[in-house]
Amino acid sequence: MEIDPATNGNTDTVMTESTPTITTPSPPVPASRLSHLAESLKLEHQLLRVPFEHYKKTIRANHRALEKEVSSVVSSVGDLADNNWSKDVAVSRLTSLVSRLQGLKRKLEEGSNVENLQAQRCRARIDHLDSANVENITEWNDTKLKRILVDYLLRMSYFDTASKLSESSNISDLVDIDIFREAKKVVDALKRREVASALAWCADNKTRLKKSKSKLEFQLRLQEFIELVRADNYKQAIIYARKYLAPWGATHMNELQHVLATLAFKSTTECTKYKVLFELQQWDALVHQFKQEFCKLYGMTMEPLLNIYLQAGLSALKTPYGFEEGCTKEDPLSQESFRKLALPLPYSKQEHSKLVCYISKELMDTENPPQVFPNGYVYSTKALKEMSDKNEGEVKCPRTGLVCKYTDLVKAYIS
Repeated sequence: MEIDPATNGNTDTVMTESTPTITTPSPPVPASRLSHLAESLKLEHQLLRVPFEHYKKTIRANHRALEKEVSSVVSSVGDLADNNWSKDVAVSRLTSLVSRLQGLKRKLEEGSNVENLQAQRCRARIDHLDSANVENITEWNDTKLKRILVDYLLRMSYFDTASKLSESSNISDLVDIDIFREAKKVVDALKRREVASALAWCADNKTRLKKSKSKLEFQLRLQEFIELVRADNYKQAIIYARKYLAPWGATHMNELQHVLATLAFKSTTECTKYKVLFELQQWDALVHQFKQEFCKLYGMTMEPLLNIYLQAGLSALKTPYGFEEGCTKEDPLSQESFRKLALPLPYSKQEHSKLVCYISKELMDTENPPQVFPNGYVYSTKALKEMSDKNEGEVKCPRTGLVCKYTDLVKAYIS
């Protein structure tokens, strides 16, 4: 083994001191990015509330089912103890009770599994929000965009596409496919003019709907009554009204009297006040009302999240020019779909206006100053100079057709 000689001629091994590693601190994160992230997280209220509300609903439903079944079993046991049944009858009844308890056990296990899955979904969403930081903000925003797209697809009833996107992106715990499927069943039933599914949904959420003073169940009952009158089944309509509508009389007497009068006016009436009750648009109103109550119950927005985020961006871009025929293709408002989204929005406040040439669609500034026609219309110098060179010094106003010499134009100054 060779040993390098020392610098002083000594052949002893040279001992070198190890150089300490100097770590440079990572640059501080800009405050603006941290603020942007914090503001973005404030918009994620729906992401957490929807699964939490669903989790609470499942727990309440399981608890009610358990109480009902246990109460029934206890009552049966008491009845068995209080009567002198024969041995065969007692054994038969006890066997039946054991079967019921075994069935209850299976239901409790199934309910527990569902509760665990929903609790897991809540935890996954909390972890997802907790994982957001400035370093992975690009990846986190990419996941957020996919969530927004799945939300839009679900609201448009593209369930297969939404499922494939959520599975391929591994965000199944971050979207609410099962909840939207639940709503879709009710909506489809209402479109078929059936109220049973909607009434069952109201029964499952009776306490919450009562707290929010919802009129959905009342409106469904009224519509079912109207359908009986439409079918000329007046006797059944009266029986139905006594059973299901009479309890609402204390709070909705005026509406109740209005609808009950259809027994006298019938479905063929030409009286506008009662004719409107038989129009098929009443079913569309029920669909819309159910969607409102459904979104309110779960803390969802009525509009798709995609529309809301797009409108937030369009609110900063909306100007009167964006709705004109000459709008540049670079402007999102040149597309009809974006114009519909922007229609209810106010115009953006422009502190510093930008002048865009009608001819070239280019910005007019100090390097490309505006030129004013004798009729007052303004266009960019660059566009008018090109027009002048092609037409022997003449320029034409594209809006009014006025023709004049290029030298007759007046230069305007931007202050």
